[in-house]
Amino acid sequence: GPLPKTWADYKGLFHFEDHIIISYKVGRSNILEELGMEEFENETVFTRTLNIDASSSNLKMRIAPSTHKVGMNGAGASLSEEDGYHIMKVEPLKTASIKLFIAAPSTADLATLIKSSEAPFTLTKYTLKGGTAHYPQELKSAITPGPEDSMFAVDQLTPPFENPWASRMKLSGIDFLSDSNKAIVCTSDGDIWLIRGLTDGSNMLTWKRVGSGLFQPLGIKVLNDKIFVICRDQLVLLHDYNGDDETDFYESFNHDHQVTDHFHEFAMGLQADTEGNLYYAKSGRHAREALVPQHGTLLKVSKDGAKTDIIAKGFRAANGVCINPDGSFLVTDQQGFWNPMNRINWVDGNKQFYGNMWGYDPPQDSTAVAMEPPMVWVDMEFDRSPSELIWVDSERWGNLNGGLLSFSYGFGKIQLVLPEKVDGQMQGGVIDIPGIKFLTGVMRGRFNPSDGQLYACGMSAWGTNQMLRGGGLYRIRYTGKKISVPVALTTSKSGITLTFGTKLNRKQALDIKNYEIKTWGLVRSSAYGSDRFNVKTLDISEVKVSPDGQSITLLLNDIAPTDVMTISYKLSDAIGGLLSGTVQNTIHKLGKAK
Repeated sequence: GPLPKTWADYKGLFHFEDHIIISYKVGRSNILEELGMEEFENETVFTRTLNIDASSSNLKMRIAPSTHKVGMNGAGASLSEEDGYHIMKVEPLKTASIKLFIAAPSTADLATLIKSSEAPFTLTKYTLKGGTAHYPQELKSAITPGPEDSMFAVDQLTPPFENPWASRMKLSGIDFLSDSNKAIVCTSDGDIWLIRGLTDGSNMLTWKRVGSGLFQPLGIKVLNDKIFVICRDQLVLLHDYNGDDETDFYESFNHDHQVTDHFHEFAMGLQADTEGNLYYAKSGRHAREALVPQHGTLLKVSKDGAKTDIIAKGFRAANGVCINPDGSFLVTDQQGFWNPMNRINWVDGNKQFYGNMWGYDPPQDSTAVAMEPPMVWVDMEFDRSPSELIWVDSERWGNLNGGLLSFSYGFGKIQLVLPEKVDGQMQGGVIDIPGIKFLTGVMRGRFNPSDGQLYACGMSAWGTNQMLRGGGLYRIRYTGKKISVPVALTTSKSGITLTFGTKLNRKQALDIKNYEIKTWGLVRSSAYGSDRFNVKTLDISEVKVSPDGQSITLLLNDIAPTDVMTISYKLSDAIGGLLSGTVQNTIHKLGKAK
């Protein structure tokens, strides 16, 4: 984790032409620093140019072991040796502008090099405005419209895989600027791209690289045209000083991150509430116990970036965050050790524990009683790896407006989530939206406020069934055709009710042979996942159809709470269109009998 901010505080990195300027504080002293290298008689000498503001106390910096050659030019600081090291000192209330020279012990005449070297620069001049663009190229790609013969058309917004920087275009986050013809995306390799042409009808996109070098960004959020990027080591705010669509200052908006060397501890997704506070999920250490409090948590960063709070804990690999209309959250998690199955968690906050005993500070009780249950257990056959969820906020999406979607990284698809609240307990089910299949796993998505359609991005990096491309960007358009899946699920002591988005063929809907319901249980342990236990097929005693012809109630004599239930149906709509699918759901509590 970071040092206490009263000791030292990293501010960010300026990128001005060939200059990289590091900005930080030590105590109350603001410091700008540039690293460099000079050649002298076949010797390589490293340099550190520092502009140091006045401090109320002594400043001391360890430079190199005493066995090395060290020198300095400029003013405001002095060199000495202490405990086997070269030390630089700055007296209280003094400013310093110096250049340090660090050479190998064999360097013969460092003093001559120092005399001939340029004096230290005033580094402030590289921090006030942007320089010449590093990435002036604008790359083009076409939009390939998808077929419109089903509920949704999927347009391919192909990234420029052939580019001057060999960027692999593994897209890991997307959001829109105030001009919603423009989007900003990040890649897991550390690039930021600006895209133009989303809504102007040209079917051509312009891609411009606006930033690079970030540490595995896996989420991006735009607030009032300010671009925030969540990385493994920090939450970055991008600044463009001269309006050339390129980042001139990578501000470390928050770096409370606690980072170890384990590959699996991703910082996932980025969302903001109405007050401007930011949220992301921090994964745990896969098959190892946590080392730091942030392992396996949902985290809140205050709107000023000053502090980070843990909202919930006990996650294993939480690939994304969704903020619900009531201010609660949805956080997915992956099957694994202490996770018998994939989870969609409805999170109310208050630091509840969500099951991973290898998260930080788990409860003493390792049974299910001590953890918050998921809203839905998601079987691997239904989604190998759920990523982020999103609420539908678009009138263009017809009856699905206000619904809840789950992106699948594992299978490259979208599922409709059917939440239900019974006596304060969230539960529900998932079902595939037919006709949607992507070339990659899908990570993140946003609804465009201009055209009302869903834009989703994805990649192939970790385990996924969809590896046809390294990365992808997609527009998902509702075509206006009938909604051929259930849009609501309710459970009661009488049975299960499914409400469809279209009228059903009543005769077929009343036929019990057109349905099958199975249930099974899970065992939570330190093993990877769980087998299916106590598998049952439930007898349906009767089917009832609502007067409007859109809801069916399957009456069950032996219905009970269960970890997993599947409800399969083979029906048709009122005009003969085939309706076939399977809802997979979890029941924690049963509502009153109907």
